[in-house]
Amino acid sequence: RYIFEAVGNKRILTINHCSLADDAAYECVVGDEKSFTELFVKGEQWEKDGIELTREETFKYRFKKDGKKQYLIINESTKEDSGHYTVKTNGGVSVAELIVQEKKLEVYQSIADLTVKARDQAVFKCEVSDENVKGIWLKNGKEVIPDERIKISHIGRIHKLTIEDVTPEDEADYSFIPQGFAYNLSAKLQFLGKLLKLYLKLIFSIFTTEPPKIHLDCLGQSPDTIVVVAGNKLRLDVPVSGDPTPTVIWQKVNKRNELLRNSDDSMTAAENSSDLNTDNKLLFESEGRVRVEMHEDHCVFIIEGAEKEDEGVYRVILKNPVGEDKADITVKVIDVPDPPEAPTISNIGEDYCTVHWQPPKYDGGQPVLGYILERKKKKSYRWMRLNFDLLKELTYEAKRMIEGVVYEMRIYAVNSIGMSRPSPASQPFMPIAPPSEPTHFTVEDVSDSTVSLKWRPPERIGAGGLDGYMVEYCKDGSTEWIPALPGLTERTSALIKDLVTGDKLYFRIKAVNLAGESAAATIKEPVTVQEILQRPKFWLPRQLRQTLVKKVGETINIVIPFQGKPRPKITWLKDGQTLDSKDVGIRNSSTDTILFIRKAELHHSGAYEVTLQIENMSDKVAITIQIIDKPGPPQNIKLVDVWGFNAALEWTPPQDDGNAQILGYTVQKADKKTMEWYTVFDHYRRTNCIVSDLIMGNEYFFRIFSENLCGLSETAASTKNPAYIQKTGTTYKPPCYKEHDFSEAPKFTHPLVNRSVIAGYNTTLSCAVRGIPKPKIFWFKNKMDLSGDAKYRMFSKQGVLTLEIRKPTPFDGGIYTCKAVNECGEAEIECRLDVRGNQ
Repeated sequence: RYIFEAVGNKRILTINHCSLADDAAYECVVGDEKSFTELFVKGEQWEKDGIELTREETFKYRFKKDGKKQYLIINESTKEDSGHYTVKTNGGVSVAELIVQEKKLEVYQSIADLTVKARDQAVFKCEVSDENVKGIWLKNGKEVIPDERIKISHIGRIHKLTIEDVTPEDEADYSFIPQGFAYNLSAKLQFLGKLLKLYLKLIFSIFTTEPPKIHLDCLGQSPDTIVVVAGNKLRLDVPVSGDPTPTVIWQKVNKRNELLRNSDDSMTAAENSSDLNTDNKLLFESEGRVRVEMHEDHCVFIIEGAEKEDEGVYRVILKNPVGEDKADITVKVIDVPDPPEAPTISNIGEDYCTVHWQPPKYDGGQPVLGYILERKKKKSYRWMRLNFDLLKELTYEAKRMIEGVVYEMRIYAVNSIGMSRPSPASQPFMPIAPPSEPTHFTVEDVSDSTVSLKWRPPERIGAGGLDGYMVEYCKDGSTEWIPALPGLTERTSALIKDLVTGDKLYFRIKAVNLAGESAAATIKEPVTVQEILQRPKFWLPRQLRQTLVKKVGETINIVIPFQGKPRPKITWLKDGQTLDSKDVGIRNSSTDTILFIRKAELHHSGAYEVTLQIENMSDKVAITIQIIDKPGPPQNIKLVDVWGFNAALEWTPPQDDGNAQILGYTVQKADKKTMEWYTVFDHYRRTNCIVSDLIMGNEYFFRIFSENLCGLSETAASTKNPAYIQKTGTTYKPPCYKEHDFSEAPKFTHPLVNRSVIAGYNTTLSCAVRGIPKPKIFWFKNKMDLSGDAKYRMFSKQGVLTLEIRKPTPFDGGIYTCKAVNECGEAEIECRLDVRGNQ
């Protein structure tokens, strides 16, 4: 983890896998000297919706690091903790979305059936897992309204329904439905007083005959409706009387013509015209999901796990020899709604969309209270809930999605019974936004029938990419926009053709991608389709403002841009004469003119003049072209004189200078024996020279080349006769010289300078000295010799003397003296050094 390195005079400490624990002060100790530094380690930064998270006093957030993994722990999360969380490090940014959902509800204790006597207390009690969950109590499917006798309480996880002074009217099916959850807890309340009354009537009937009688409170009134929640047990207890004991028949009928199916399958008309029709079904089974139980004083009709198909009108018929009685009971089955159809997605944007759906075809017999919307990524299996409060409308704008990711949506319907099954998933969709409008949209050029436009790409393109641009125009005074190009163009410029001269047009451009069209970039002022008169003017390049020099055989390509509208007339002249089109090529466009010479010759040199002409306006520029070639050889070369070991030459400039200035001459010599040429002078500018250091007894020939910008001449001018260096009979006597004494006493040529330095940093003192022989150097501090002291290092190079003081302290201040000594004498120089403390 910690690596220590020593590289020369440097000491290096390396900390691998740096963490917050390494945030501290560090100290390096060498002998008695110390060096300090402080290391600050910046940890990762967590943010929620752009706001930095910190370790609060309540310890709401905890941060944990495990190797390369970073953890954010939220204690006791709530719905308010939903949002986008971001972690930032030096290496990048990572974003995640947190959606906090409600916990699933568990039922610890359900409500139980009760049988109570008159004026007793009936208490229904249930316990659920979440003490914050509210609910409603239902009596036969209708909400219970508390009053002085009926009390509803909610204490912690326990919900109670208390009925004081129970009466026969309280006998019913009671249910508790937690709000927002698909739970239905139900139980039955039976009144014991009614059973006792029937029992007494049964005793009395032993001594008398009595026609059949159905004892229901609803008889004589409109048919009573019994509400049961789907999946629950329906039990209809019907007290009956009659002597002898009547036969009980149960039938399910429909509201149309009243036809009864008897036990012998014969069809008879009913006595009253209640507009009912049998369902062709007698209900007399004693076992199964739908069954009938016969007792001495009452009959029971039971449906186990009530279903939607069980809803309807049930008729009970009593028969004995004395008479007949019947009653109709309406049963209503309520349930959670059917799942809605798959939602549709519209108005898709960069991170949002609008979701539409239709109500379920069957609402479960209860009004739909609202809807719950869920979303998931296409490749994920995890659905996330988007709303915690029920949605009352049939549309919802979903936000905070990631552009370029494919999503699906589904919907739940919720009524007082609970939540439906999920709808089928919507068609997959991708949140993408149209690009922003193109920028820098301008008119580049206008003619009598065309308009040239140009623009730059949008600043924001997004995940949908860019399919192209749509260009449109609209006539001034009209509101109809007409496509200017067939389809889309991928270029950032367009030439609109076939326009009517004189029309005033507005132009606009839109960027298009999968999400649709961007906002339009529009030219505010109308553009008149008419050639704009523009004064002719040349834009002469800088390199053409001076003489253009080319060698023979090179290609010449001169491009001169210009401006001018309508298209100007262009005329080229050379030395006042029209150019020969066979020898020189001219190419003109609307923005420039080109002079082209495939192979330059000397006669192409001269002054060229080009003229722009628009009506009575004109502009002209002149260009000078110089074609150069290699020069000819010098003329009239002469060997003027030969003496000793020297030869004098003269010549005249060449007749042909190659259309360029002669820059010089190259003089060469060759021994007659070998005829190998050696250069004596090059780039020599005079027309005469003396060749020296020739060898005695040899004969020499000389030749001369002329030179210009193209180089040396192809041939040289040579001397006809050789120069002979004669031999002499004299002996060489070297001159006698008196030996010179170069000895010199030491002398300082650069003095020491007084200095004031800061303690702890290496310091040098420098001076310069000369002397022959080389003097010996001594350094003193306050007259004390510094030789052998490791704190000081002494250098001497090319007469420059340096004293280095390593990390001086205030104790090292004083008078420093440099002394130089040799055989001829000595010299010394001194300076003052002040060492300041580290502040």
